[in-house]
Amino acid sequence: MIRAGIGGWNFEPWRGVFFPKGTAKARELQYASRQVTTIEVNGTYYSTFKPNSFRKWHGETPDDFVFSLKANRFATNRRVLAEAKPSITRFLESGVSELKSKLGPILWQFMHTKKFDAADFESFLALLPKTIDGLKLRHAVEPRHESFCVAEFVALARKYDTAIVFADSAKYPIIADPTSDFVYCRLQNSQENVLTGYKPAEIRKWADAAKAWEAGGTPKGLKLLAKPAQRKKRDVFVFFIAGAKVRNPAAAVALLKSLKA
Repeated sequence: MIRAGIGGWNFEPWRGVFFPKGTAKARELQYASRQVTTIEVNGTYYSTFKPNSFRKWHGETPDDFVFSLKANRFATNRRVLAEAKPSITRFLESGVSELKSKLGPILWQFMHTKKFDAADFESFLALLPKTIDGLKLRHAVEPRHESFCVAEFVALARKYDTAIVFADSAKYPIIADPTSDFVYCRLQNSQENVLTGYKPAEIRKWADAAKAWEAGGTPKGLKLLAKPAQRKKRDVFVFFIAGAKVRNPAAAVALLKSLKA
Protein backbone atom coordinates (compact mmCIF):
# COMPACT_ATOMS: atom_id res chain seq x y z
CA MET A 1 0.00 0.00 0.00
CA ILE A 2 1.32 3.42 -0.96
CA ARG A 3 -0.46 6.56 0.21
CA ALA A 4 0.29 10.17 -0.64
CA GLY A 5 -1.01 13.31 0.99
CA ILE A 6 -0.52 16.69 2.56
CA GLY A 7 -0.27 18.41 5.93
CA GLY A 8 -3.65 19.60 7.20
CA TRP A 9 -6.51 20.90 5.10
CA ASN A 10 -7.20 24.46 6.32
CA PHE A 11 -4.81 26.71 4.40
CA GLU A 12 -6.12 29.94 2.93
CA PRO A 13 -3.85 30.02 -0.19
CA TRP A 14 -5.32 26.66 -1.26
CA ARG A 15 -8.72 28.28 -1.78
CA GLY A 16 -9.25 28.68 -5.52
CA VAL A 17 -6.00 26.78 -6.22
CA PHE A 18 -6.65 23.36 -4.67
CA PHE A 19 -10.19 23.85 -3.41
CA PRO A 20 -12.71 24.79 -6.11
CA LYS A 21 -13.97 28.35 -5.90
CA GLY A 22 -16.86 28.58 -3.48
CA THR A 23 -15.96 25.53 -1.39
CA ALA A 24 -17.16 26.14 2.15
CA LYS A 25 -14.48 25.86 4.84
CA ALA A 26 -16.63 23.29 6.60
CA ARG A 27 -16.34 21.05 3.53
CA GLU A 28 -12.60 21.37 2.92
CA LEU A 29 -11.73 18.10 4.63
CA GLN A 30 -14.42 16.29 2.66
CA TYR A 31 -12.94 17.60 -0.58
CA ALA A 32 -9.26 17.12 0.31
CA SER A 33 -9.76 13.55 1.51
CA ARG A 34 -11.17 12.62 -1.89
CA GLN A 35 -8.17 14.02 -3.79
CA VAL A 36 -5.39 12.50 -1.68
CA THR A 37 -5.28 9.26 0.30
CA THR A 38 -3.83 10.47 3.61
CA ILE A 39 -3.44 13.68 5.59
CA GLU A 40 -0.93 14.49 8.33
CA VAL A 41 -2.66 16.44 11.10
CA ASN A 42 -0.28 19.06 12.47
CA GLY A 43 -2.74 20.76 14.80
CA THR A 44 -2.42 17.93 17.31
CA TYR A 45 1.22 18.93 17.81
CA TYR A 46 0.20 22.30 19.23
CA SER A 47 -3.20 21.67 20.83
CA THR A 48 -5.16 18.96 22.58
CA PHE A 49 -8.24 17.91 20.63
CA LYS A 50 -11.36 16.30 22.05
CA PRO A 51 -12.88 12.95 21.01
CA ASN A 52 -15.63 14.69 19.06
CA SER A 53 -13.07 16.23 16.69
CA PHE A 54 -11.62 12.85 15.78
CA ARG A 55 -15.12 11.43 15.47
CA LYS A 56 -16.06 14.26 13.11
CA TRP A 57 -12.98 13.72 10.91
CA HIS A 58 -13.79 10.03 10.72
CA GLY A 59 -17.30 10.79 9.53
CA GLU A 60 -16.27 13.28 6.84
CA THR A 61 -13.73 11.08 5.04
CA PRO A 62 -13.92 8.03 2.74
CA ASP A 63 -13.87 4.53 4.21
CA ASP A 64 -10.33 3.81 3.00
CA PHE A 65 -8.85 7.15 4.10
CA VAL A 66 -6.09 7.34 6.73
CA PHE A 67 -4.91 10.14 9.02
CA SER A 68 -1.44 10.53 10.45
CA LEU A 69 -1.32 12.45 13.72
CA LYS A 70 1.62 14.52 14.87
CA ALA A 71 1.95 13.83 18.59
CA ASN A 72 1.70 16.71 21.02
CA ARG A 73 4.95 18.64 21.45
CA PHE A 74 4.90 18.25 25.25
CA ALA A 75 5.79 14.58 24.74
CA THR A 76 8.92 15.25 22.69
CA ASN A 77 10.18 18.76 23.53
CA ARG A 78 11.74 17.87 26.86
CA ARG A 79 15.21 17.41 28.28
CA VAL A 80 14.58 13.93 29.70
CA LEU A 81 12.56 11.79 27.30
CA ALA A 82 12.27 8.99 29.84
CA GLU A 83 9.86 11.25 31.77
CA ALA A 84 7.45 11.65 28.86
CA LYS A 85 4.91 9.00 29.85
CA PRO A 86 2.23 11.36 31.26
CA SER A 87 2.33 13.49 28.09
CA ILE A 88 2.26 10.43 25.82
CA THR A 89 -0.72 9.02 27.69
CA ARG A 90 -2.55 12.36 27.68
CA PHE A 91 -2.18 12.64 23.92
CA LEU A 92 -3.14 9.07 23.05
CA GLU A 93 -6.11 9.11 25.42
CA SER A 94 -7.46 12.40 24.05
CA GLY A 95 -9.72 10.48 21.68
CA VAL A 96 -7.45 9.40 18.81
CA SER A 97 -9.08 5.95 18.77
CA GLU A 98 -12.30 7.62 17.55
CA LEU A 99 -10.63 7.56 14.12
CA LYS A 100 -10.97 3.75 14.26
CA SER A 101 -9.60 2.13 11.07
CA LYS A 102 -8.63 5.59 9.77
CA LEU A 103 -5.96 6.02 12.45
CA GLY A 104 -2.62 5.82 10.69
CA PRO A 105 0.93 6.43 11.98
CA ILE A 106 1.67 8.61 14.98
CA LEU A 107 4.51 11.03 14.24
CA TRP A 108 6.80 11.96 17.14
CA GLN A 109 8.85 14.96 16.01
CA PHE A 110 11.84 16.28 17.94
CA MET A 111 13.41 19.73 18.05
CA HIS A 112 16.48 20.32 15.89
CA THR A 113 18.48 20.94 19.07
CA LYS A 114 17.67 17.51 20.57
CA LYS A 115 20.81 15.33 20.44
CA PHE A 116 20.95 11.55 20.39
CA ASP A 117 21.27 9.95 23.81
CA ALA A 118 20.90 6.21 23.28
CA ALA A 119 19.76 5.31 26.80
CA ASP A 120 17.26 8.14 27.09
CA PHE A 121 15.89 7.64 23.57
CA GLU A 122 15.42 3.93 24.18
CA SER A 123 13.51 4.78 27.34
CA PHE A 124 11.21 6.94 25.23
CA LEU A 125 10.65 4.26 22.60
CA ALA A 126 9.81 1.77 25.34
CA LEU A 127 7.02 4.11 26.53
CA LEU A 128 5.17 4.03 23.20
CA PRO A 129 2.24 1.60 23.44
CA LYS A 130 1.55 -0.96 20.73
CA THR A 131 -2.23 -0.60 20.86
CA ILE A 132 -5.01 1.65 22.07
CA ASP A 133 -8.62 0.56 22.50
CA GLY A 134 -7.92 -2.51 20.39
CA LEU A 135 -6.32 -0.55 17.53
CA LYS A 136 -2.75 -1.25 16.47
CA LEU A 137 -0.50 1.78 16.80
CA ARG A 138 2.26 2.56 14.35
CA HIS A 139 4.93 4.99 15.50
CA ALA A 140 7.33 7.13 13.47
CA VAL A 141 10.08 9.31 14.95
CA GLU A 142 11.60 12.35 13.31
CA PRO A 143 14.86 13.53 14.91
CA ARG A 144 16.35 16.68 13.47
CA HIS A 145 19.92 16.63 14.79
CA GLU A 146 22.91 15.14 12.97
CA SER A 147 23.90 13.10 16.03
CA PHE A 148 21.10 10.66 15.15
CA CYS A 149 22.89 9.66 11.94
CA VAL A 150 24.43 6.55 13.48
CA ALA A 151 23.79 2.82 13.15
CA GLU A 152 23.00 2.63 16.89
CA PHE A 153 19.91 4.76 16.40
CA VAL A 154 18.77 2.60 13.48
CA ALA A 155 19.18 -0.50 15.64
CA LEU A 156 17.08 1.01 18.42
CA ALA A 157 14.29 1.95 16.02
CA ARG A 158 14.24 -1.60 14.64
CA LYS A 159 14.22 -3.08 18.13
CA TYR A 160 11.05 -1.16 18.94
CA ASP A 161 9.49 -1.55 15.47
CA THR A 162 9.42 2.22 14.97
CA ALA A 163 9.88 3.94 11.62
CA ILE A 164 12.48 6.66 11.20
CA VAL A 165 11.10 9.49 9.09
CA PHE A 166 12.80 9.97 5.76
CA ALA A 167 12.91 13.74 5.20
CA ASP A 168 13.70 15.33 1.85
CA SER A 169 14.95 18.51 3.48
CA ALA A 170 17.79 20.98 3.07
CA LYS A 171 17.72 21.73 6.81
CA TYR A 172 17.59 18.36 8.52
CA PRO A 173 19.50 15.07 8.32
CA ILE A 174 18.43 12.36 5.90
CA ILE A 175 18.15 8.87 7.36
CA ALA A 176 17.03 6.39 4.73
CA ASP A 177 17.12 3.13 6.71
CA PRO A 178 13.70 1.40 6.86
CA THR A 179 13.16 0.21 10.44
CA SER A 180 9.54 -0.98 10.57
CA ASP A 181 6.81 -2.49 8.40
CA PHE A 182 6.09 0.95 6.96
CA VAL A 183 8.03 3.92 5.60
CA TYR A 184 7.13 7.49 6.53
CA CYS A 185 8.41 10.00 3.98
CA ARG A 186 8.13 13.80 4.32
CA LEU A 187 9.04 15.71 1.14
CA GLN A 188 9.80 19.34 1.96
CA ASN A 189 11.40 20.85 -1.15
CA SER A 190 8.41 21.79 -3.29
CA GLN A 191 8.85 24.95 -5.38
CA GLU A 192 6.23 27.62 -5.98
CA ASN A 193 7.26 28.20 -9.60
CA VAL A 194 6.47 24.55 -10.41
CA LEU A 195 2.73 23.88 -10.67
CA THR A 196 3.11 20.40 -9.18
CA GLY A 197 5.64 21.50 -6.54
CA TYR A 198 8.21 19.03 -7.77
CA LYS A 199 9.10 18.77 -11.48
CA PRO A 200 7.61 15.80 -13.38
CA ALA A 201 10.93 13.93 -13.36
CA GLU A 202 11.18 14.41 -9.61
CA ILE A 203 7.61 13.19 -9.11
CA ARG A 204 8.50 10.05 -11.07
CA LYS A 205 11.63 9.63 -8.98
CA TRP A 206 9.64 9.70 -5.74
CA ALA A 207 7.00 7.39 -7.19
CA ASP A 208 9.76 4.91 -8.05
CA ALA A 209 11.23 5.35 -4.56
CA ALA A 210 7.84 4.60 -2.98
CA LYS A 211 7.51 1.45 -5.09
CA ALA A 212 11.00 0.32 -4.07
CA TRP A 213 10.19 0.84 -0.39
CA GLU A 214 6.88 -0.97 -0.79
CA ALA A 215 8.62 -3.95 -2.37
CA GLY A 216 11.00 -4.16 0.59
CA GLY A 217 14.01 -2.59 -1.10
CA THR A 218 15.92 0.68 -0.92
CA PRO A 219 15.50 3.43 -3.55
CA LYS A 220 18.49 4.01 -5.82
CA GLY A 221 20.95 6.62 -4.63
CA LEU A 222 20.07 6.46 -0.93
CA LYS A 223 22.82 5.53 1.50
CA LEU A 224 22.04 3.47 4.58
CA LEU A 225 23.61 3.84 8.02
CA ALA A 226 23.25 0.17 8.91
CA LYS A 227 23.07 -3.20 7.21
CA PRO A 228 19.71 -3.59 5.43
CA ALA A 229 17.07 -5.50 7.35
CA GLN A 230 15.50 -8.65 5.95
CA ARG A 231 13.59 -7.78 2.79
CA LYS A 232 9.83 -7.60 3.30
CA LYS A 233 6.96 -5.64 1.82
CA ARG A 234 6.05 -2.38 3.52
CA ASP A 235 3.30 0.19 3.54
CA VAL A 236 4.49 3.63 2.41
CA PHE A 237 3.20 7.05 3.46
CA VAL A 238 4.44 10.04 1.44
CA PHE A 239 3.57 13.54 2.62
CA PHE A 240 4.32 16.80 0.85
CA ILE A 241 5.04 19.10 3.77
CA ALA A 242 6.38 22.66 4.06
CA GLY A 243 8.40 24.01 1.13
CA ALA A 244 6.02 25.85 -1.22
CA LYS A 245 2.93 24.74 0.69
CA VAL A 246 0.56 26.18 -1.89
CA ARG A 247 1.81 23.55 -4.38
CA ASN A 248 1.78 20.53 -2.07
CA PRO A 249 -1.75 19.27 -2.91
CA ALA A 250 -0.90 19.28 -6.62
CA ALA A 251 2.31 17.40 -5.84
CA ALA A 252 0.44 14.71 -3.91
CA VAL A 253 -2.15 14.33 -6.68
CA ALA A 254 0.64 14.12 -9.29
CA LEU A 255 2.42 11.42 -7.29
CA LEU A 256 -0.75 9.35 -7.00
CA LYS A 257 -1.25 9.61 -10.79
CA SER A 258 2.38 8.62 -11.39
CA LEU A 259 1.96 5.54 -9.20
CA LYS A 260 -0.91 4.40 -11.42
CA ALA A 261 0.95 5.04 -14.69
